[in-house]
Amino acid sequence: MKQGITIQERLKDLRTERHLKLEELAELTKISKSALGSYENDDRKEISHKSILKLAEFYGVSTDYLLCATENRNRPNAGLTELHLSDDMVELLKSGRINNRLLCEIATHENFTALMTDAEIYVDGIATMRFQDINASLEAVRAEIRQKYQPNVSDAYMEEDTTLKALQASQIQEEDYFCHVTHKEWDAILHDIRLAHEADAESAPDDSSTLKIIADAEKAMRFPGNALDKFCYVMCSQLQISYEKLTEKERTDLKNIMKKSGIYRDSPLGSVKR
Repeated sequence: MKQGITIQERLKDLRTERHLKLEELAELTKISKSALGSYENDDRKEISHKSILKLAEFYGVSTDYLLCATENRNRPNAGLTELHLSDDMVELLKSGRINNRLLCEIATHENFTALMTDAEIYVDGIATMRFQDINASLEAVRAEIRQKYQPNVSDAYMEEDTTLKALQASQIQEEDYFCHVTHKEWDAILHDIRLAHEADAESAPDDSSTLKIIADAEKAMRFPGNALDKFCYVMCSQLQISYEKLTEKERTDLKNIMKKSGIYRDSPLGSVKR
């Protein structure tokens, strides 16, 4: 996902959040449609001071937010004491070592409060006594069954009993429980954020190098010729060379060279009988 945002993107985001067309925004702000369009699309277009003030007032944000000088729409001067941020956290946020925008999206996700609640319960040991009570009850049931069916058999032998082993396995480990719960909450948060950014320009494109190699390999398998021809076809594709357009002599020379390649000899195609 993007770590920064341009003024053009911010203006477009604010408009699309309100589901407004340029014509509608022009009518509401009394700024011409052509000017608004250029503000969103031309990174060299200077926005007039008057338009900045009008748009900031219309969207209910600070001018600093509109101009991408801050990520805070309405609270640009929130104090660190009020936010309860430690020096280490402030230093981390200022360092550029993490994606602060992604961190904000994680923290403002609807499931994040539940994640933090469960994390606090686990870290502070708030539920420890409850887990101990549950496990003690299960242990009491095990002892009762042991006395009922085989009162004279030793404890060591009784540990082999299937029913007792099942009861023992059903005891709840506090750490396992909270790891399971928080893992599900964390997965849901990341899944939603990933979906929200599928169309981002900086996200992984569909025509990634891996997918291109796979597509080239599939085309090579349909290409007439022996295994060496198919291998040369894939290699040429990666170099943006059309193997089909090579002359017969060029193909022969290329295949003689590729025969010496360890990559070819070690590949599945290299083991095909020729």
